[in-house]
Amino acid sequence: MTSAPQTRIRPSKEPENTVNASDTQWHGDARAPEAVPADPCRTAIPHQATTPLGRLVATVERLRGEVRAAHAAADGRALVELAKGILIGQLSCTPAAAARQLEELSRETGLSTLDLAADIVNQAARDHVSEVAAEFVERTGTLGPAGPSTRVAVRLRTAESGMLAAADDTQAMAESLLTNALEPLGAVAVALWTAAPDGSLTLAGYAGFPPGEAARWRHVPPGVSTVARLALRERRLVTLAGLQREGLPSIAHLHWPDGGRMAAPAGTGGRIHGVLEICWPGPLAPQPPQIERQVEALAELCARAMDASPPVDPALPEAVLPDVSELTDLAEGLHDPAVILTPVLDPEGRLTDFRIRHASSRFVDPAGRQRADVNGALLLEAYPMAAGESGLFDIVERVHATGEPFRAERMSLTALVDQIPLTSVADISVSRHGAAVLLIWRVEDETARLADLLQHAQRLGRIGGFEENLLTGEITWNAQLYALHGLPVGAPPVPLRELPDYAHPDDSETLGRFLRAVLRYRRPASVHLRLRRSDGITRHIRVVAEPVLDADRRLHAVRGAYQDVSAQHWTEVALAATRDQLAHTAAESAERNRLALQLQHAIMPPTPPAVEAPGLRVAVRYRPAESESLVGGDWYDTVVLPSGLIMLSVGDVAGHGIEAATGMVVLRNALRGLAVTGAGPAQLLSWLNTVTHHLAKHVTATAVCGLFDPRTRVMRWARAGHLPPVLVRGGEPEVFPLIDGLLLGALPDVTYVEREVRLEPDDTLLMFTDGLVERRDSSVEDSLAHLVRAAATGAGDLDHRLDRLLAESRSDTDDDTCVIGIQVG
Repeated sequence: MTSAPQTRIRPSKEPENTVNASDTQWHGDARAPEAVPADPCRTAIPHQATTPLGRLVATVERLRGEVRAAHAAADGRALVELAKGILIGQLSCTPAAAARQLEELSRETGLSTLDLAADIVNQAARDHVSEVAAEFVERTGTLGPAGPSTRVAVRLRTAESGMLAAADDTQAMAESLLTNALEPLGAVAVALWTAAPDGSLTLAGYAGFPPGEAARWRHVPPGVSTVARLALRERRLVTLAGLQREGLPSIAHLHWPDGGRMAAPAGTGGRIHGVLEICWPGPLAPQPPQIERQVEALAELCARAMDASPPVDPALPEAVLPDVSELTDLAEGLHDPAVILTPVLDPEGRLTDFRIRHASSRFVDPAGRQRADVNGALLLEAYPMAAGESGLFDIVERVHATGEPFRAERMSLTALVDQIPLTSVADISVSRHGAAVLLIWRVEDETARLADLLQHAQRLGRIGGFEENLLTGEITWNAQLYALHGLPVGAPPVPLRELPDYAHPDDSETLGRFLRAVLRYRRPASVHLRLRRSDGITRHIRVVAEPVLDADRRLHAVRGAYQDVSAQHWTEVALAATRDQLAHTAAESAERNRLALQLQHAIMPPTPPAVEAPGLRVAVRYRPAESESLVGGDWYDTVVLPSGLIMLSVGDVAGHGIEAATGMVVLRNALRGLAVTGAGPAQLLSWLNTVTHHLAKHVTATAVCGLFDPRTRVMRWARAGHLPPVLVRGGEPEVFPLIDGLLLGALPDVTYVEREVRLEPDDTLLMFTDGLVERRDSSVEDSLAHLVRAAATGAGDLDHRLDRLLAESRSDTDDDTCVIGIQVG
């Protein structure tokens, strides 16, 4: 019978180096090993079977348990032996003396031998594992001999011992990780992935997953989104509460569909060798920083065990690696500039920079520096601008970490030369070869690029260039100049002296001055002309030319350019006509506004005199619009009628300008004439509506009309779409009721409602237009409420109170404002 496979599963009875359930009581949904449900991927074994096959299965299971216990004990013994070795070196004693010293320290401290061994290794190593244990002490505190810091150190150091013992067996490494470090955290499975330079992932080792599931996930092609791929791409620890809710597939995602996952990149010296992925059976709550640091430490232990390349000594920056020597021949065979970079690590093994180990013989950087200027320098010293976000250094670092090559076209490269940034455009290629990185760039041919840009600029600007040799008569035109002349390419060019034959006769004089300036006086010159082409089209052309002199200062040639400015010419003509039209319109508008303002001020002076009426004290305030272009149609009127009644009215014609001002005059005078009939306010507004609708074209207005009887102090009033008056009695303001009344001019026949109110001595009545209260950002009700509050706080005589109302007005419509204050005597 063959021996059972050596799959390491926690034995039913915990050995000395295991952690009890209290270790994980604060890990969210992570549960202690005792609380973890049975793994659905494993087949239950009937230990009490009475059949021969059952007894054979029970024997195999017993042997497996013994093997697991033996492996766990061996991992613990390896940690103890490592601590003994440290004591031998520190105390210069024999192995037996070191063992006795360890036992004596265990009795004195009350710690188990395994706990004490982990503490000794941490103090001697001063590595990432010891930092994690120290951080755990600082965050949680030490809880005596079996405190959490000791348990964390034991878990990590025991796992490290098992992984180092199985350095050539990634399957055994995964099993040691699960048994010694992850099952105490509630995890049920672990996978070790190796990352290839093409971005693919290979399952190097696993524990807790069934073999069939592992076979299906042994290789993940590039571009497939998985949990491990996410950690590799982002180069950081990734925690997922549940696979199903995140929508990412991974190994055994059907067995634990809502199980939590953690994935951490496993790398050393800036290189990522693979990914450590950990599986929980159920949802995973957000983990505290201590647990995340433990997982990162385990990933680093995996990376150290997986890294087969020789270590790089940071103290020997000039050492030549085998990868560099192999790449040198490759770089020298390239036609493009290339540099070979190797990582520079700090004493703790963290990547700080890259050193330029070799620059190819064809090397010229974007700033024009030769290979001797950069060989041996650090990348950030030679190119400090590469440290920008998503810059060249970030690209090289990512390629070195993941092994995935990088390609980009037309990438901007910036270099500092004499503290001046110079930017070039180049095609970039970055790839990793072992521990080295090969960087290749191809700077664009500036001459060809600029020539291409010049051709497009000439096409867009409708510019044609020429050069004429005056000694040989040879004339060179570009294709655009043939198009401007309306000639086919290859036709005989037109000499500069014959240009007047192709121009409008009215341009002959200016063309003559242009030719004399260039050909006789040898000065650069320009001219605008109307070019008459053979197809009958006339184009407006600007010609610029300059003389070319030989070594003896004699005129040798003339070169220059033609530019079609027809569109610009006709645009200028249209703009000139538009400016004239706008100026004429502005003058007419100003004249109309001036006439409207004069008409308004003639009827409604800005500072009207006080109105005298029997039994009343009447004061008026009129505030014109701030802009003369907004002359409105507000009006007020106070007149003593032949019957002894006093008519009080305010109104507002819609709109601005001369139409509003003339409409105001018509309605104000019409209401005065109608009031002589002795009719009441409602009838007066009904007649005024008829006048507005039929006699005043396209005019609408609002108005309030009141008739006050000084003998009875009774006031009858009606409104046509206007705000009602405000009565202030005994310091308490009150708004008149909002009775029905359609605005003037909307319909031909309208009946208005009339109300009456008896005024008492010292009462104050306020009649106003909406320019006093109207705001764009507030309702009429809110604005009217503000006016009521302002009227309540007023004090002093009537004139002072009206001035205060105008000063505290919150109106922002830039409209005329009329206010009438009536104080009963």
